Amino acid sequence: MTPLHFTFTSAFLLGLLGLTFHRTHLLSALLCLEGMMLSLFIALSIWLLQLNCTNFSMAPMILLAFSACEASAGLALLVATARTHGSDRLQNLTLLQC
Repeated sequence: MTPLHFTFTSAFLLGLLGLTFHRTHLLSALLCLEGMMLSLFIALSIWLLQLNCTNFSMAPMILLAFSACEASAGLALLVATARTHGSDRLQNLTLLQC
């Protein structure tokens, strides 16, 4: 494994570990998801550059577009929960409470 692949793999795994172990606030979960998507975007872009493949050159841009949509939906949920519950703590959110 080259140092470049190790860097992006470790960045993705650190985002995944942050998402699984530090789930106290919704904002921290969203930041971990964005870090994972950013590492996937950069790894996919570098992989396509190394293969010199132009057939799938739009794949990183599509991934980036989906990442932007995911970020906007996450921020909308963050604002909605902050307005209704008063904070973004994930422990305060329950499905039984309206």
